Amino acid sequence: MKKNECSPSFVCSDQVETEQVSEGISRKILGYGPELMAVKVWFDEGAIGYQHSHRHTQVSYVESGEFEAVVDGETKLLKAGDSFYVAPHQMHGAVCKKAGVLIDIFSPHREDFLEEANNEN
Repeated sequence: MKKNECSPSFVCSDQVETEQVSEGISRKILGYGPELMAVKVWFDEGAIGYQHSHRHTQVSYVESGEFEAVVDGETKLLKAGDSFYVAPHQMHGAVCKKAGVLIDIFSPHREDFLEEANNEN
């Protein structure tokens, strides 16, 4: 997938590389355009998405598993079907309590994710 362009209209999972992000965390970019990006993120039990912030608005949907999510200093245990919202520049992170998957939506798209994916290819 190329930076500053759009993904294809149809993205077949078996044609997109899964990227190892850190210990116990991997992701796949599902689709994107200049103003929106969807990413599927797999977490092993105990994996930590360390607290960070970025300029993007984010919504994360818990597809499976359990996550202890922190947004702007507030912590909540979330399970499949739950979600959390992160405003731009808010500190946030998650600890995976039971192996699972998050679907992350960003606006605008994450340029850094595209650069990292392009550097791996």
